[in-house]
Amino acid sequence: MTPQEVLARKNRRIGFAAFGFVALMVGVSFAAVPLYDLFCRATGFGGTPMIGQAAPVAPGTATVTVRFNAQTQPNLPWRFEAQQPSVQLRVGEEALAFYVARNLGATPVTGISTYNVTPDVAAKYFHKTACFCFEEQTLEPGQSVDMPLAFWVDPRIAEDPATRGIRTISINYTFFRSLNDAERAGALANAGPHVGRPR
Repeated sequence: MTPQEVLARKNRRIGFAAFGFVALMVGVSFAAVPLYDLFCRATGFGGTPMIGQAAPVAPGTATVTVRFNAQTQPNLPWRFEAQQPSVQLRVGEEALAFYVARNLGATPVTGISTYNVTPDVAAKYFHKTACFCFEEQTLEPGQSVDMPLAFWVDPRIAEDPATRGIRTISINYTFFRSLNDAERAGALANAGPHVGRPR
């Protein structure tokens, strides 16, 4: 094999390796958002509550107060509020709370909510078993809807040195006008903050 053929073979290998690396990085970039979301839900990072785990059979003895906060972005014509300001429960005890949303506009409007828990360090101990977050909700003019939240607080919150002094946890929901709704209404440029992606 001539030196030119050896060099050409090496160049092809380098080219294939570079192409493979670029393809891998593109794949990772598309997977980054869902993987980050999964990581946050699994670990409670960034104030993201844990999701889907059943409450323990026996509640603990410590108690905690959970406060319910609600807000809407200015360009979503809804009234959104918690039906109760707070609830006190034992750690490990499952509780049910309700939010209510009402469309104050003259046309159907679709909203979508985000949430977080404060203080952030408590998020990994706050488990939601039912929630309306990240699901589009369309309300007709004047329509009201109750939105349930089922949750429990892990008893290990009282054992962790970083959280054992926490007696109050706040869950904060914010409703945004969905991106698809803003596009349909021709108001995307003036829709303000929103979540979602066009279909």
